[in-house]
Amino acid sequence: MYRDNDRAKAFTRRAFLMAGGNVALLSVLAGRMYYLQVVESDRYAMLADENRISIRLLPPPRGRIVDRFGRPLAVNRQNYRALIVPEDTPDVASSLDALDKIIKVGPNERERILREVARKRRFVPVVVRDDLTWGDVARIEVNAPDLAGVMIDVGQSRQYLDGTETAPILGYVGAVSESEVGEDPLLELPGFRIGKAGVEKVRDLALRGRGGASQVEVNALGRPIKELDRVDGIPGAELQLTIDLEIQKMATERFGDESGAAVVLDIHTGEVISLVSTPSYDPNAFNPGISNEEWQALVANPKGPLNNKAIGGLYAPGSTFKTVVALAALEKGAITRDTQFFCPGSIQLGNARFHCWKHQGHGWLDLVQGITQSCDVYFYEVAKRIGIDRIAQMAEKMGLGSKLGIDLPGEKPGLVPTRAWKLATKGTPWQGGETVIAGIGQGYILVTPLQLAVMAARLTNGGKAITPYLSRKLIDAEGHNTLPPHDPPEDLGLHPNYLNIVLEGMNDVVNSPRGTAYRARIREKGFEMGGKSGTVQVRRITRAEREQGVRKNEDLEWRQRDHALFICFGPVEAPRYACSVVVEHGGGGSSTAAPIAHDILLETMRRDPSGGRVDGDMAIHEADNGNKG
Repeated sequence: MYRDNDRAKAFTRRAFLMAGGNVALLSVLAGRMYYLQVVESDRYAMLADENRISIRLLPPPRGRIVDRFGRPLAVNRQNYRALIVPEDTPDVASSLDALDKIIKVGPNERERILREVARKRRFVPVVVRDDLTWGDVARIEVNAPDLAGVMIDVGQSRQYLDGTETAPILGYVGAVSESEVGEDPLLELPGFRIGKAGVEKVRDLALRGRGGASQVEVNALGRPIKELDRVDGIPGAELQLTIDLEIQKMATERFGDESGAAVVLDIHTGEVISLVSTPSYDPNAFNPGISNEEWQALVANPKGPLNNKAIGGLYAPGSTFKTVVALAALEKGAITRDTQFFCPGSIQLGNARFHCWKHQGHGWLDLVQGITQSCDVYFYEVAKRIGIDRIAQMAEKMGLGSKLGIDLPGEKPGLVPTRAWKLATKGTPWQGGETVIAGIGQGYILVTPLQLAVMAARLTNGGKAITPYLSRKLIDAEGHNTLPPHDPPEDLGLHPNYLNIVLEGMNDVVNSPRGTAYRARIREKGFEMGGKSGTVQVRRITRAEREQGVRKNEDLEWRQRDHALFICFGPVEAPRYACSVVVEHGGGGSSTAAPIAHDILLETMRRDPSGGRVDGDMAIHEADNGNKG
C-alpha cells in the first residue's frame, strides 16, 4: 500500500517538473517569436523583400549619329541573337556541339563562351552569336528540343548605313574587353557594346546613355519569376557631325582603287565637310565580332585600310610646302614679289648638286612664276636666304608639326625640323643641304593630309588660325546641345599683301597655261579654284635602273612610286572651302591628285553645305584676303 502511494507521489513530482519545463520552454519560444515577429518585424520584412526582389540593369539605346543635315549615319536595329543558359543544360559543351551543326561556332567563339560560363552564375545567359539571320533563327527554333539551354533573344545592334564611306570618321563599336570594364555597371551586361574607334570612341560616354532598371521577383536561387516594375534608361545623345554625307560618298568613290586621303574644310569655321581615307573597311563587321581570318586580311593589306590616313598618315609635303617657304621669305623681307632667280636646271652646294624637276631649267623667274611653275631651284635659293628656323616658324603658324586637336583618335603631329631638333635627336648639327631640301618640302618634314588642308585654309582665310572639328552638336534626351561653342579663330598676324602674292601664284598654278595643274582647272564660271601640286619621291631611280630601262614612276612597283599631293581652295573670287588630296604612290601631283581634288572641290562648291554663311560670331574677312584670283 505504502509503496503504491510513494510511486504515485514520485510520478506526480516528475510530471510537474516536466510540465514546468515545457511551460518554461514554451515561454522562451513565445518570447522569441514575439521579438522576431513584433519587435523586429520591420527589419525582417525588409530583408525578405530584398531577397525576393532583384534589381536588374537595362541597357539604353545608343545615340544616333547623323550628318550636318540630319541624315542618319549610325543607327540601332533589332538584333536576333543566340544565348545559352548553363543551368538549363547538363553539358554546355554538348549543347555547343549540337548548335555548331546549325550555325558555325568557331574555336575562338567556343573558348570565349566557356570562359564566360565559368565566371558567371549558371542562370545568367551568355551570348553565343549576335546578328543572326532570320533563317538562322528559324533553324534554331525548329531544332530547339535538341539544343538544351539554347534560346533566342531580341536586342539592339549598331548599324552603319554607309559603312565603308564613313568608317574613317565613325569608327565602330565592339564588345567590352576585360581590361575595359570599369565602374559603369553597363559594361558588365552581356553583349553590351562600346566605341572602339572614330567618333564612336571619342563620344562614347555621351552616346551610350544611362541604364534603366527592372524589378524582378526571384526565387531563393536568384532565378527570375516575374517582372514587378520597370524604369527605362536615358537614351544616348544624338551626335550631329559637320560632314556632308553626299560629298563624303562622292569623294570616297572618286579615289576608286587608289590608296590615299582627302580632307575638305570650311576655311572660316574649321568644320570638316569631308574626311576620306581609302581603302576603308566595313565597320558593321566589328559589331558581332570580326573573325580572325577577316582581321588578318585587313592587317595584311599593304594599303592599310585600318589606318586613318587623313589624320595618321605622314608624308613629305613636297612642292605644296613652297607656299609656306614663300610666305616666310616675304614676312622676313628676304624677297619681294619681283625677286628673280635664274634656274639652269640645278644648283651646286658644296660637293652636292641639287636638281630641278625640269632638267633643262626654267630660266629667269619671279616669285609668282616660281610658284606657278613649281621651280625647285627658285625655292632652293629662297630657303638659303631665310634658313630652316624661319621656315619652321611659318610652318607652325600654318598648322604643321603638331596635333590640331580634331575630335578623332589616332591623330599624329607630323614633324617640322629645326636646328635644335636635329641636334637634340640626331646629335649632329644642321647642314646647308638640308635647308635646301626643306625648301621644296622634302627631307625630314612630315605632315598629315588634315594639316595640309588646314595650311590651305589659313593661307586663304586671311591668316586666321582655324582648327578643324567634326562634332557639330551633341543633343541630349531633353533636346539640349551639350557641346560648348567654338571660339573665333585667332589672327596669325600675317600681312594681307604677302598672302595675296601666294594666292596669286596658287591661282596661276591652276588657271594659267604655264601652271603645273592647268589641265585640272575648273572651267565653270564662278567655281574656279586655286591650288598647288606636289610630287614626293619615295626613292630615286638609280643610274643602274635607268640603264635597265626604268625611266619613269610607272616602271617601278607600287610601293616604290612617288606620292601625289594637291592642295586647293575655291571659289577663287570669294574663298570658302579648302581641300587636300594625297594619293599614295600615285605618281605626279598634277596628273593624279589634282583631278581628284578638282572633282571633290567642285562638288563641294556646287552643294555649298555651309549655305554661304559663317556660324556664330565668326566673320568672313574677304577684304583682308584681297584675293583677285
